[in-house]
Amino acid sequence: MELQRLKGKTALITGGGSGFGRATALRFAAEGAEQVFLVDLKQERLDHVVGELAATGARATGLRADVGLSADCRRVVDTAVETAGRLDILISNAAAWTEEAFLDMQEDSWNRVIAVNLSASFLLGQAAGRVMKEQGGGVIAYTSSISSLGASKLFAHYGVTKAGIVNLVQNMAIELAPYKIRVNCVSPGPANTQQSRDIVGDDLMQEFQRSFPLVPLHQRLIEPEEIAAAFAFLASDDAAMITGQNVVVDGGLTAHAYSIPEGSA
Repeated sequence: MELQRLKGKTALITGGGSGFGRATALRFAAEGAEQVFLVDLKQERLDHVVGELAATGARATGLRADVGLSADCRRVVDTAVETAGRLDILISNAAAWTEEAFLDMQEDSWNRVIAVNLSASFLLGQAAGRVMKEQGGGVIAYTSSISSLGASKLFAHYGVTKAGIVNLVQNMAIELAPYKIRVNCVSPGPANTQQSRDIVGDDLMQEFQRSFPLVPLHQRLIEPEEIAAAFAFLASDDAAMITGQNVVVDGGLTAHAYSIPEGSA
């Protein structure tokens, strides 16, 4: 039997058309969320996930938007509140990236990744926070990354935004605590998502799925459903005293500072 920890809740999930966002939407519906609003740049992805949710009996609404635009960030929050009458949970998950060496990185690339990953985190969190303050509480959670914890070669802009999210979460948690608003983030490790396939290619992804020795626990990629489980916990009353935290879900990858090659010790 599925837990019903989110029964009656209204949630807004950006990047809801695929990967972590899709998995989180399905998990929230299974946990009893009353209404789920999905935000994505691509209408076809939204339609597919809304259909999946409808098949389970859940109420879902797709909102096509570009969270890299300030007006769209505010619009999706306003739409959710106007439709449902309240907003209990915000999951800010949408992300942008490009693969570029630091010395070759284009200013347009930098600005786009900052806008989608970091500025949207601020804008969505501020808009949702204002609503939650008036209604007496709520939960805001972000997708960060283990890239927030150190260098990511060819992804300097991406890592900077994810590190920024962690600090933003800490500041928001302190300032919003008096209003009973909890703020956390989840940092996934190497994951089995379309974004990962786009980065490394299908052939290497298939090899990774068979064995990923860098991850100590189970030596495999993290599945989107495992990130969704973390978000469901953080959104529920089971996490009632958890705020300002970065929950790392990486199978132990970042638990060691370095690896000693076999046979050298």
